[in-house]
Amino acid sequence: MSELYEMKNDDAETVLLIGVVLRNEEEWKVKDTMDELAQLAESAGAAVTGRFIVRQQKIKAGHYIGTGKAAEIADWIKENRVSMVVFDDDLTPAQGRNLQEVFETRVLDRTQLILDIFAQRAQTKEGCLQVELAQHQYLLPRLRNMWTHLERQKGGIGLRGPGETQLEMDRRRLDDLVRTLKRDLALVRTRRTEQRRGRRRHGWALVSIVGYTNAGKSTLLNRLSGAEIYAENQLFATLDPTTRQVELPNHEPTLMTDTVGFIQKLPHHLVDSFKATLEEVVEADLLVHVIDASHPQVDIQIEAVHKVLDEIGGLDKPMLYVFNKIDLERGRNAAKRLMRQFPKSVAVSAQDGENIDILFDELADCLKGRKVEMKLSVPLSEGKLLATLQKNASILEQEYEGANADLLVRVSAQLAAQCRPFSTEEEPPEPEW
Repeated sequence: MSELYEMKNDDAETVLLIGVVLRNEEEWKVKDTMDELAQLAESAGAAVTGRFIVRQQKIKAGHYIGTGKAAEIADWIKENRVSMVVFDDDLTPAQGRNLQEVFETRVLDRTQLILDIFAQRAQTKEGCLQVELAQHQYLLPRLRNMWTHLERQKGGIGLRGPGETQLEMDRRRLDDLVRTLKRDLALVRTRRTEQRRGRRRHGWALVSIVGYTNAGKSTLLNRLSGAEIYAENQLFATLDPTTRQVELPNHEPTLMTDTVGFIQKLPHHLVDSFKATLEEVVEADLLVHVIDASHPQVDIQIEAVHKVLDEIGGLDKPMLYVFNKIDLERGRNAAKRLMRQFPKSVAVSAQDGENIDILFDELADCLKGRKVEMKLSVPLSEGKLLATLQKNASILEQEYEGANADLLVRVSAQLAAQCRPFSTEEEPPEPEW
């Protein structure tokens, strides 16, 4: 059995989406991921003209959905002049090739579509490297099936066939490319590590904005920092991480990074390829988890983000939940329920600025434990330390007495160690972090 949903849009490349509901699988979950697949296709610039949801006992090895169902869909494709078919799950190269022959049009799977969007959106050298690595890692294990039509020609010693030769040549070429890309990305990771060390030496708080794609992360960073990062109502609107300075009410210097959005069925090798970017999450002092409270499957999206965070080792980081889009009635109602479930949270509208002042206060409260107040008496001859304090500490009080500067400051753990010899307190407090 199958269901067909037809849609119309005459201005873009026409795409048919296909999903499969297996025995004992909940159909609403498949329909939900199909809705997301439609958004992915539209983000790639295509127009979804229809969807088939196929119900079957198990995946068919040859054509994924079986020859009979493939032939039925092929007739619909010809009648509606569809230029591309996208499956909601990964296909083997053999399945893709067989379906392409039956449909007589291009066939992609979910991972290929995501990779295409990533390739469109990557702007920086780092982003392009990460996308290229993900593409090659996707292709590498599929080489053998791509050359099965030539492998039959191989013989014994001295009679190696062209299929085996071509397969080995392609594998070596891809292996070399993957090694080169990994080496280049290792240099990117080293550079990012040095940048983070420099920020920590100067006492900057590092905050990473995480969340499901299209939850409003870039819009929120624009609202908090006054930046003009590209933000559109589409999946993976921004791919490259963006860092901006944000001033909190306590004047603590803070750097906020907008990271790549997460998604259901995010392929594992994509997470692996984007480790250079996702390290910003692992190294952050605080995670701001932005959630689209108006989404019908908001709980599933929260779970999907938690799953990826757990995979990269970031789930145990201090986290502030931000329930976005309360300018919509559905979002406001859902936020009330979710804030009872996640006490360390705030409900906002990044679009119109509602409750952004409350968010600023919550951010300051979350980060206050990483700094400590100290009373200091610093000789004016310690010009370097005084300059460092002026630049990187919150100076609450200052008074000059003779050759000394008497200060009340809030400093990071690193700076507190430098200031300890000039403390006027018997036992200066230790930072909580």
